[in-house]
Amino acid sequence: MTTRDEPVTKSPTQMRRMLPADLVERGGCPFDPPSGLRQRRDQGAIQPLRLLNGAPTWLVTGLQEARAVLADARFSADRVRYPDVTSLQPHEVEQLVAAQGGQGAAGLAPKVESRADGMFVFMDPPEHTRLRRLLTGQFTVRRMKALESRLREIAVEHIEAMRAAGTEADLVPAYALPIPSLAICELLGVDYADRAEFQERTSIALNSTTPEEERIRSGLELYGFIQELVAAKRAQPADDILSGLVHDADPPLTDAQLTDMALVLLGAGHETTANMLGLGTFALLEHPEQLDALRTDPALMDNAIEELLRYLSIIQMGVSRVAVEDVTLGDVKIPAGATVIIATPEANRDSRHWDDPDRLDVRRPRAAHLAFGHGIHQCLGQQLARAEMKVGLGELITRMPNLRLAVPAERVPLRNEMLIFGVHSLPVTWA
Repeated sequence: MTTRDEPVTKSPTQMRRMLPADLVERGGCPFDPPSGLRQRRDQGAIQPLRLLNGAPTWLVTGLQEARAVLADARFSADRVRYPDVTSLQPHEVEQLVAAQGGQGAAGLAPKVESRADGMFVFMDPPEHTRLRRLLTGQFTVRRMKALESRLREIAVEHIEAMRAAGTEADLVPAYALPIPSLAICELLGVDYADRAEFQERTSIALNSTTPEEERIRSGLELYGFIQELVAAKRAQPADDILSGLVHDADPPLTDAQLTDMALVLLGAGHETTANMLGLGTFALLEHPEQLDALRTDPALMDNAIEELLRYLSIIQMGVSRVAVEDVTLGDVKIPAGATVIIATPEANRDSRHWDDPDRLDVRRPRAAHLAFGHGIHQCLGQQLARAEMKVGLGELITRMPNLRLAVPAERVPLRNEMLIFGVHSLPVTWA
């Protein structure tokens, strides 16, 4: 088995480390955007931001402007070809600023001409187009339909297990994490017995306080785990997404591409929804009038899912893009080479698009939000995530009508140090 000397792209947690604390750490109300974002609400939908490494960037807080950036091919997601300052150290920022000092509007020259990896979330067309199409072809209607009934079985099994164990539980390991973990394991063909291994290593990689050496070591171990999984699917294919990618792609994908793609799917497939289930339950328990509305009218669940996705925005700061040429958005000129950061929690509270956006309202009419991104990189598994949330929350509030917090709300530990926001644990009782 071979391993890499270093990841193809620098860790997204580095962006979290380079941001001022008040832009990422949530304080008084755990469901609101960080205080620094709220304080910037009157400073424009696109505003300058200097990172802790000294790099000048642009912060996008408006929904319309964020969608414009994410849909514009002049803003690149390719962190290999174009230097994204959120992942640079101060001395690297100084070198980059000096090198780009004479850069005009001609455009930014890419650092490499071609790529052979499979990190499709950090790619532009045409590489992204091919890999995305292959993945989309594996998320078949048949496969998703079969998974829906399995999700309900998983949810009921875990609710009954909690009841059998007593009258209190930590909802995160007992319920919120197993549902998406089991689902993505079944989709990719991963033995569920191995879930603890990838969960632990993914958690280390997404923790912004993890020392760099430990993060790299854990990442390489996780990469090796996926490499072995790819080799197993080559030898013994089954009816799962990874087997389909191994055997159905024409031209065939390399082991490196397959490992990268599986790594992205496996990590994203459980961390995000698990935290939405945990934090979403917390939010509903702290807004009993909204919870009562859902219990009274289960038909509101689809609306409630979209509202929770908008209201909570668990991706701490969204994504970053690099302008490959000069771009004017509204009355703001973004120069070639500039890094643009999408402030998803604030864009999803844009008062130009929602009335009283800081209020949770499960009856709010459904409207476009940025929880799953926008443009060609919009989340591939968003329908799966919606199904997991609908089943997970629906079964929980129906089968456990007396569910409530077992500790004061202020004692619920928040994931402020993580790339994906949520709760580390959620002690609940139903006695």
